[in-house]
Amino acid sequence: MVSRFEHPAGGYRKLFETCEELSETIPATVTGRIPSFLKGSLLRLGPGLFEVGDEPFYHLFDGQALMHKFDFKNGQVTYFRKFIRTDAYVRAITEKRVVITEFGTFAYPDPCKNIFSRFFTYFQGVEVTDNCLVNVYPIGEDYYAVTETNYITKVNTDTLETLKKVDMCSYVNINGVTAHPHIERDGTVYNIGNCMGKGASLAYNIVRIPPTQKDKSDPIDKSKVVVQFPSYQRFKPSYVHSFGMTDNYFVFVETPVKINLLKFLSAWSIRGCNYMDCFESNESQGTLFHIAKKDPGEYIDLKFKGAPIGMFHHINAFEDQGFIVVDLCAWKGFEFVYNYLWLANLRANWDEVKKAAMLAPQPEVRRYVIPLDVHKEEQGKNLVSLPYTTATATMHADGSTWLEPEVLFSSPHQAFEFPQINYKRYGGKNYTYAYALGLNHFIPDRICKLNVKTKETWVWQEPDSYPSEPLFVQTPDAVDEDDGVLLTIVAAPGAQRPAYLLILNAKDLSEVARAEVECTIPVTFHGMYKP
Repeated sequence: MVSRFEHPAGGYRKLFETCEELSETIPATVTGRIPSFLKGSLLRLGPGLFEVGDEPFYHLFDGQALMHKFDFKNGQVTYFRKFIRTDAYVRAITEKRVVITEFGTFAYPDPCKNIFSRFFTYFQGVEVTDNCLVNVYPIGEDYYAVTETNYITKVNTDTLETLKKVDMCSYVNINGVTAHPHIERDGTVYNIGNCMGKGASLAYNIVRIPPTQKDKSDPIDKSKVVVQFPSYQRFKPSYVHSFGMTDNYFVFVETPVKINLLKFLSAWSIRGCNYMDCFESNESQGTLFHIAKKDPGEYIDLKFKGAPIGMFHHINAFEDQGFIVVDLCAWKGFEFVYNYLWLANLRANWDEVKKAAMLAPQPEVRRYVIPLDVHKEEQGKNLVSLPYTTATATMHADGSTWLEPEVLFSSPHQAFEFPQINYKRYGGKNYTYAYALGLNHFIPDRICKLNVKTKETWVWQEPDSYPSEPLFVQTPDAVDEDDGVLLTIVAAPGAQRPAYLLILNAKDLSEVARAEVECTIPVTFHGMYKP
């Protein structure tokens, strides 16, 4: 699963260039045959505007949200895209400057305002961004484009029109929610976010949003907190990007990457702070693994610890014989990986890109096993009795249990990231296959498949081609777990047609079809296939 290619021509820079939205759908040129069961839309989100006037955005997660759609109909494919009309976008376009502070870009105060009105604006508090560039998912019968703040944006997935900005703070005690909810078969949505806990300390809440309501009312109105996880540090919650869920449990991994809230609340509008300035690492905490019962929600007060990792994406988690198996994409150590995702780094020439990545945390696919039944008298002995894993859990004298992972895949500077599985059938269940985007020194240049049981791997890769997260779509009457296709958007800057939708056979990553378009497509992060 290691990249076979170098990228001296630097074509990957095209992933981080501004593009125009489209006024109408454009046809794609198909080679191969589009599977007949693909009848819906592939929806993707990412940044599409990387500067406003002469003011640049600085970080990968700052560019303004652009929604992409590939439609499948009778073996034909069309492409469409629109900028989401967030407050951040509309005000930037109107005022021709960065108006709302983004992840790594500070919005300077309006130069036209005098010192008094600036002063009053400051006391009204911080304007949090609604730039929903990360993902899109369904709540009831509606679809929302999302980032990681308290704002989510309702969109029309047919026209890509922006419908409504929703503030999750109005419904539940939460400071923000992740872009990685878990969605059950009936449409119930679970998500996690930082919140104010008891006694003015920080905590993490899991929120449940019910499925479509009989009376057609908005399911968000019935959002509820189901369980709360404590924070290791009172005023410094960990950055949380996703969480694990099995049939009966939630898994929350508390990493050493912290948000310094006092900095976030004070320095911000005085000293030109952005979100990135408010992260720090706790070098002594290590990684804490928390579990809770799902229904009814109940925190299980057991201490599980491991060596420090950064972690953005869970792959899957499942229960087996009194254990919870947790597969995730780890980055070794306590340094924040986002420090390496400044656009200046990603746009550098290939040798510079490689040099910068050399200093970054090392990626690794890991399997941790959490024992549900922990007894004090078993100190010093490995509690994991599952025959198929080398992961261990050892009770320490202080009553905590130390977790050592099994490594499922590891290669220097070669990440298996943006993982996907056959989620509909195997989410929260014992599974065999994971699919991912391969990052080569942070540059996406291949599609990977991993058998988590045997560690067998498969790769799709072509020179000067930069794919996106692969989404799995199951064949209608599938028997095997990997009966289906993967959908990914590939940027091919040197080609006659500079981007295409690629369809791969999920069994062996062989090409089924591609649909090429006449325009470039910038980087996308996450998305969904809507049947």
